[in-house]
Parts: sequence; C-alpha cells; structure tokens
Amino acid sequence: MDELWVLICSGLVFLMQAGFMCLESGLTRSKNSINVAIKNLADFGISQMGWFGTDNFFLTGNNNPKAIVFFLYQAMFCGTATTIISGAVAERLKFLAYFIIITLVSGIIYPLFGHWVWNTNGWLNQIGFVDFAGSTVVHGVGAWVSLATLLVIGSRKGRFGKAGEVNKIQGSNLPFAVLGALILWFGWLGFNGGSTFVFDDRVPHIILNTVLSGVGGMVMAMILCQIKTGRIEVEELINGSIGGLVAITACCDIIPHAIAIIVGATGAAFTHLISLSLRKYRIDDAVDAVAVQGGAGVWGTICVALFGQLDLIDNGLNRGSQLLVQLLGVAIAFAWAFILTWLILTVINRFLVLRVSPEDEEIGLNMSEHLAKTDTYDLFQVMDVQARTNDLTLRVPVESFTEVGHIATRYNQVIDALEENHRQNTDSLEELYTITATAVSAVENQTFRPEDFEMFTSRGDELSILATALQDMVNIINQQQQQLTELKNEYGELNSEEHKEID
Repeated sequence: MDELWVLICSGLVFLMQAGFMCLESGLTRSKNSINVAIKNLADFGISQMGWFGTDNFFLTGNNNPKAIVFFLYQAMFCGTATTIISGAVAERLKFLAYFIIITLVSGIIYPLFGHWVWNTNGWLNQIGFVDFAGSTVVHGVGAWVSLATLLVIGSRKGRFGKAGEVNKIQGSNLPFAVLGALILWFGWLGFNGGSTFVFDDRVPHIILNTVLSGVGGMVMAMILCQIKTGRIEVEELINGSIGGLVAITACCDIIPHAIAIIVGATGAAFTHLISLSLRKYRIDDAVDAVAVQGGAGVWGTICVALFGQLDLIDNGLNRGSQLLVQLLGVAIAFAWAFILTWLILTVINRFLVLRVSPEDEEIGLNMSEHLAKTDTYDLFQVMDVQARTNDLTLRVPVESFTEVGHIATRYNQVIDALEENHRQNTDSLEELYTITATAVSAVENQTFRPEDFEMFTSRGDELSILATALQDMVNIINQQQQQLTELKNEYGELNSEEHKEID
C-alpha cells in the first residue's frame, strides 16, 4: 500500500510538469509559447552519503521495488526544480543554453543539496534543518538558479523603459495559465502528500494543510491587488495561490490547520513584496518564478521554526535554535545555487552567448529556435511585410475554426477592400491625368472640341463633374471664338466699304 501511494504521488508530481507548461506558456507571448512548452520536456536527474552519493546512480532489475519507487518519486522532484527555470528566463534564452543550465541543476546543484537535507547522513539534516517536501530544496533552488541566470542574460526587450518605467508584457493565453495553476494545485497534493513515503494518518492532515494554504495565499493576493490597483489581476491571483502552496511545503506536516492559512497568506505577501523588489531593480522574471518559488519558499522554511510543533519536529532543538538552523539552511541554498550558477554561466557566456540575438528575439523563439510557425506568426508576418512595403497583394493563410483564423479572414477582407479602393483610386488618378492632359492640349493647340470629354461626362462621379465643367468651358470658348470670327468678318466687310467710298 505504501509503495502504491508513492507511485500515485509520483504521477501527480509528474503532472505538475504539465501544469508548469500551461502556466508558463500562457503567461508568455504566443511567439515564444512553443519554446517555453518544449523546455518543460527537457527536465529530470538524482544523488545518495555525506556530501555526495557514491552508489545507486543507475537502477537495475536487482533493485527492490521500494528503491525503484523512491527513485521515481525523487526524479519527479528534480524535474520540478528544473522546470521552474524555464518560465523565469522565457523569451530570450537559447535552447542550448537552457539545456546546459538544467544539466547543471539536475546533475549537480539539486541532487547534492537535496542529499544534504534529506539523507540521514546529510550534514544539514544532522544539524537539524527541516524542509519536509522542499520549499527550499526544490522551489528555492529553482528560484536561485533562475535569479542567477536572469542577471547574466538580462531583461527582455521593451520590458523596462529608459525613464525607469516598467512595461507590462501581456501573456498570450491567461485561461491557459489558470488551467496550469489548477493542475499545479492538483499535483501539489501528491508533492506534499507523498513525501511521507507511507500511507498513514498524516496524509489527510498534510493534504488539507496544502489546500488551506493555497486558499490563504489566493485570498491574500486578492486583497493586496484590490488595495493596490482597485481590481483583481489574473497573474496576481495565480501567483498568490502558488505562493501559498510553496510556503506550506516545508511545514505542512507539523502545523495546525488554522496556521496553514496564515502560512499561505503570508507566503503570498512575501511573493508580492519580492516581485515588486525585482521590478524596482529591473530584473525581468517572465512569470515571477523567483518571487513565487524563492520568496514564498524562504518564508515557508522559516515557518518551520516559527509555527512548527516542536514535539513533531523532534530533533532536540528549541524554537530559537531551530530558527537559526532554518536561516542557515536557506543561506546555504542561496549561496550554493545562486553563486555556483552565476559563476559558471558568466564564464560560459564569454565563449558561448546564452541569449538569442535581438533579431531572433523580435521574431520569437518558436521560429528562431525551432522553426515552429503558428497561425499567429503567419498573421503578424504578413502584416509586418505589408507595413514595410505597402504591398496590398499579400494575404494571410487562414486556419479555419480558430480564433486567429477568424481574425485572418477579416483581415484579408479588409485588405481586399483596400486593394479594390486603391485600384479605383489609381484608375481615377489615371483618368484625371487624361482629362487634365486633354484640357492642356486643347489650350496649347487651340483645338477646343467638346467631344474630347464625352467619355468622362457619363460616369456620375467627381470626375464626370470635372469633365462636364471643362466641356462647358470648351463650349463657351468655342462660342466666344465663333463670335470673334463673326465680328472680324463684319469688321472686314465694313472696312472694305469704307475704302470703296474713299476711292
């Protein structure tokens, strides 16, 4: 029964990969959503004695089922730690660079620190550091690696203005992001519930605390968002609820249910505070992973000492000593994950640039990294070309029965109308030129023929009005010329009679 429970929980934790994929893809722009999604497939690794493991690196058929179940469960945890990074650094990191980072995390950083905390021979474990399911071991490590990477690669283009303003980059699919958050909630039940490694009376208590803390975080986020902006923002609600889940992860087995709500609410508050601080210092975290996973993770780890029942912790430390040990563990996690990552990536970045080029960032990582087109990409590509060239003959490919397909259809209809109008205007300009040339020729050659304008007078538009006016003017000129001719003739006859009389 115990092994079955842990296997089920392994599946739930694995499902969190899908949750992170939905969350991160939904909170990033559509031109990068495929790149973010595929990174969530490229995660997973493990360790075991003192400072680092010496055996059990590859399981064989000789291993007992209990060891295999344990391996699978821990592998899922490792995947969660690495997938946190993909969202934070979204929209600017090369896929090869991401592969290097997750290899570093899953091969060295996470397994060694996890061993220090969770193995009975680990040195942090032996001094009394407690992190039940990984507020620091999993979420904190992922956050600090993300922070180091962000400092190396910089912010996304357009995220921060020259005057210090913060420009919001809107996610492409917020309902998809909400779905991701809900999947994460579901997976978190196995994340915390399975960390007992046995199916006993503690499991219902742990799962209830997990749910209550998530609710507490969500409510706190609603309150803070309402106070700050006067409205409820989707991203804040998501981050608050996940912040609550992260915070409770370290202490869900040793606190009462009422305290779980407080832990979640304060965890969301820490998330909000860290998020504001990152923006102030112009650190661009695409999904607030550092604030959610790091800020709430630190607070949840400290809550072990502040609210945990000492008889359940049972390591011989009083509350003050436990607090010092918790702070030490948090500091070691930060130093180990952040400093090591920053040093390694800074060196690598000198020889292999981790960030994509400005041109690749502009067209999006879906296309530049994977040659993966979307109907949205096709739409904007045609629009960009038409904006540069004024070529109204281009049309957007239409994918039927999709929202973008409907937009593309309407866009093509507008371009059809513009092209037709442009053609009519071009024809009108040519006809106007013909009318003008006819009038100029008539003046120069003194050949005023009304029939030259008859082809334009029957149109019924502005050109016909002009042609009719010119035709009337020609008639008047011809009448005047005729009158002048008649007067000349009369004058000639009179002049001849006068000469006869004189003679």
